[in-house]
Amino acid sequence: MKIIICGAGQVGFGIAERLSAEDNDVTVIDTSDRLVRAISDTLDVQGIVGHGAHPDVLERAGAADADMIIAVTFVDEVNMMACEVANVIFNIPTKIARVRAQPYLTPEYRGLFARDNTAIDVVISPEIAVGEMVLRRLALPGAFEAIYFADDRVVAMGIAVDDECPIVNTPLSQLTDLFPDLNALVVAIHRDGDLAMPHGDDQMLPGDHVYVIADQSQAMRTLGLFGHEEQQANRVLIGGGGNIGLYLARKLEERDSSIQLRIIEANRERAELIAEDLKRTVVLNGSCLDQDILREAGVRQADVFVALTNDDKVNVLSSLLAKQEGAEQAMCLISGMSLGPLVSSLGIESFIDPRTVTVSTILQHVRRGRIRGVHPIQGGAGEIIEAEALETSPMIGKPLREVELPEGVRLGAVVRGEEVIIPDGQTVIKPHDRVILAALRDQVKQLQHLFRVSLEYF
Repeated sequence: MKIIICGAGQVGFGIAERLSAEDNDVTVIDTSDRLVRAISDTLDVQGIVGHGAHPDVLERAGAADADMIIAVTFVDEVNMMACEVANVIFNIPTKIARVRAQPYLTPEYRGLFARDNTAIDVVISPEIAVGEMVLRRLALPGAFEAIYFADDRVVAMGIAVDDECPIVNTPLSQLTDLFPDLNALVVAIHRDGDLAMPHGDDQMLPGDHVYVIADQSQAMRTLGLFGHEEQQANRVLIGGGGNIGLYLARKLEERDSSIQLRIIEANRERAELIAEDLKRTVVLNGSCLDQDILREAGVRQADVFVALTNDDKVNVLSSLLAKQEGAEQAMCLISGMSLGPLVSSLGIESFIDPRTVTVSTILQHVRRGRIRGVHPIQGGAGEIIEAEALETSPMIGKPLREVELPEGVRLGAVVRGEEVIIPDGQTVIKPHDRVILAALRDQVKQLQHLFRVSLEYF
């Protein structure tokens, strides 16, 4: 595919890195010569200095024969206009825009982005997407990652394995015998920096990070079998009252009146603004790195501290400080690319990368066809994918033991109507089943043979 990306910031860079690695023809536009030079020198992409919404700049970028434009500059209005120009002048088929300002996204204005009113095909709101991701992780406190598929009927959980795990050193094939009614399957293991799709005789070892696909109704039981019996948080302390922190607090207020909420916000005007907006949340003005402020906010009694400021270093350091002061768990937002690998080694239970959320949404549209959901794992080393099986797929109509799966692919669940099936060798895939599977990055293209529709499927 020929793809134009407007915006060479962290999000634009992450998208370009992923799409260019998959042999797409990628051109990146930005007004900053420094950012364009950096992305051109680092990635196999073309860089153009200019305004992403200007017709002449888009023309230089090859908009006349582009398949997709992804507008992720820092200015919402530029992103919207870039999509309008791409549609009216160049007739680009797929137009994706990042929109961050919450007034555009409130329910009373939901018609603004309706198909009849705008040229934008897909609106991405990282703040809302990240807020929802935090909510899902709070709902599954023993998981460092929680990704939902098939209309939330299936969940893929990232789980840390330690010495206390009851099923450590147990061959995976024996888990079915030990727990025959458990609708869950280990589909990937991250060990010593490498991601692998396991076989039945493989074992989980202390220090592993494993990915388990499970029936959502058995998620808590699955976590318990791994030794994670953490209770859902009743006392939540949020560091940062920006768009994400405010969205999270609003949703928690709406969903559970028993949760005790507090927010620490450094900017006084912002603190006063969100204090007026929220009903039950206590808002404190101060720094998350101030021990006295943390103690005043009740960090010692907090079940979880969630760091959501716009500064990665503040998020990491305040999470460490909160843990030191007595918070049961810590979760932090990391937008940059350098700090993520360090977080788990520092004792922080979970981190959220907003770039991953954005890339997941975009990959779902790049992979045209019957792809329902895509989520990169372990920095893009692999993916968990939801796809619909068509009549033309070689998977249809025969037991899975007879299907030649690529080495780096593992099926985790099949959703048929309302039923969630954890597959084994006897399972037969039927047309229109929704299949959730894990795949190593270099095996993703091989999946077109499993879900055969056409070359433009992927």
